[in-house]
Amino acid sequence: MSTSTIALIILVVTIILFASGKVPLSVTAVGAALAMGICGVIPFTSAFAGFASDVTMMVIGSMIIGEALFETGVAQKIGTSIIRMVGIREKLFIVVCVVVSAILSAFLSNTAVVAMMLPVVSATAASSRGAISRKNSFMAIGFAANVGGGMTLVGSTPNVIGQGILADAGLETMSFFDLTWGSIPRLLFIILFYATIGYALQKRVFNFEEKYDLSQDAQEEEDQTQYSTVKMIIASAILILTVIGFVVGIWTVGAVAMVAGLACILTGCISVKQVFARLDWTTVWVLAGSLGFAAGISESGAGKLIADTVIGWMGGNISMFKLLVIFTILSVIMSNVMSSTASMAMLGPIALSMCASLGYAAKPVIMAIIWSLNLAFLTPIATPPVTMTLQGGYRFLDYTKMGVPLLIGCLILTIASYPFVFQL
Repeated sequence: MSTSTIALIILVVTIILFASGKVPLSVTAVGAALAMGICGVIPFTSAFAGFASDVTMMVIGSMIIGEALFETGVAQKIGTSIIRMVGIREKLFIVVCVVVSAILSAFLSNTAVVAMMLPVVSATAASSRGAISRKNSFMAIGFAANVGGGMTLVGSTPNVIGQGILADAGLETMSFFDLTWGSIPRLLFIILFYATIGYALQKRVFNFEEKYDLSQDAQEEEDQTQYSTVKMIIASAILILTVIGFVVGIWTVGAVAMVAGLACILTGCISVKQVFARLDWTTVWVLAGSLGFAAGISESGAGKLIADTVIGWMGGNISMFKLLVIFTILSVIMSNVMSSTASMAMLGPIALSMCASLGYAAKPVIMAIIWSLNLAFLTPIATPPVTMTLQGGYRFLDYTKMGVPLLIGCLILTIASYPFVFQL
């Protein structure tokens, strides 16, 4: 049996496990990479290369910075300061939450941003005497974090997996802000949506009562005051210098992030014990395993086989714009029925093979996939930032009812931006 056939079998099994959700994503990803090595598809050094990848180091360093910002109170301070300036006008409050969540998600993990914003909103809602509700705010925060996560290289896991796939293939990689310009129209649309029809729509859709745990909200507000001003300044400075380092390119992004992470620990912004206890190790394992799995698909020729088959079905004459649209629609569908992280691991190697067969640069297609995977609005199951908003008491179809107009608008804007962003 050829290595490409074995790789395809592993791919099918991996897809089934990813889609079923019966096995943890991290176990599936690492297991797929192991299977590639055990079955002789690729050497074990290639299967495990993801654990030493510069992109993996970037993720670890960025997560340390993010946790330090939460530990020192910087993230909470940003959220509460802006929100308290708004007062108790609910529509304006929601719009500000959308803007803050999206912007923070561009520089921090969008999952971590939602984890910060929800208790802040709960506390504000509890003290507003009914003027502001969690159910009208939570889902908007999750959707905004999704869009914001697609704005830079570090906002969400699919972004860094896509970057790793490009880097491992020796192709042109994305700079820190390459994803930003294509995301701005979508951010403006989601802001406009909640400032107009979105607010009225959700008041009709969310026809259920909500309950508050006032004692917990009060405790959360009290806890937010127990921070050192000096450490807040240090953590903020480290974040700013990290972004500058990413943009200037003084070292690789992994080196910049790890130096910043070490600086957070050495300056006491966060302890080593807290780092090991609170980092999202699932993301690290999924990323590293996915890179090994993607290497097997690529090096075995399985990706090229799939790509050539698809190209043959489509007549062999596919323009770059058409290719972008194909992967955009496919990514949107997959992102709403299975993990966006798993979807990136699946689609990335296939996209690279199709681009190689057609003679196109792979970077624009990977960017299109990333943008599209961050449009998981229709269900609460595919992406953690949206899943976490279930705390608002929503029913499954509530996401579909609110997500359909958002998805249609964002999808149209995304596709319409391609000729301008990529100069087609």
